[in-house]
Amino acid sequence: MHIGVAGNIGSGKTTLTRMLAKHYGWTPKYEAVTYNPYLDDYYRDIPRWSFNLEVYFLTQRFKDILEIANSKETIIQDRTILEGVHIFVANNYEMGNLSDRDYQTYMDLFRLMMSLVKTPDLLIYLKSSIPHLVSQIQKRGRDCEKSISIEYLNGLNEKYEKWITGYEGQVLSIDADHLDFENRPEDFALITDQIDATLYGLFSTPQK
Repeated sequence: MHIGVAGNIGSGKTTLTRMLAKHYGWTPKYEAVTYNPYLDDYYRDIPRWSFNLEVYFLTQRFKDILEIANSKETIIQDRTILEGVHIFVANNYEMGNLSDRDYQTYMDLFRLMMSLVKTPDLLIYLKSSIPHLVSQIQKRGRDCEKSISIEYLNGLNEKYEKWITGYEGQVLSIDADHLDFENRPEDFALITDQIDATLYGLFSTPQK
């Protein structure tokens, strides 16, 4: 089974992925943000490095989804290949950071990849407001994220809402603004109760 955790920058995806993996005994698959060789350049000059960064992310995520497809384990993934396209690439394109030529090349590659794989069995979406995202980004203090603008975050949030509204697969939407699932066990339990009901039914025993 493939479970994806979706949400804007700073919404808590990685933390929730780690906690759910431990709770259920699932295998975590984390996004390779730390190892992207274009990330620092991207935040310094977004128009120049957008295509490079997005193709790198697409390549890594396609490798991940191929591994997931061939695995017999339940895997929970921190950000899916779908977000990279429908959120970040779409936002960069609309902001003028990707040319028409680069965007069409990227989308042709994405469509070819998706013809070979399937979407997650469950998508967990962490819905967050801009003030909450800014607070979380400032709290974790990553140097490469210090230059992220409110305009950029807002554009991503709008894309997330539009994407989730039209998403055809199974989605569990969680309001992250009002939960501190990392530090409050009762808040984490609210999330796992919803996952149990969604995946296993109210009267079933979860399978690890």
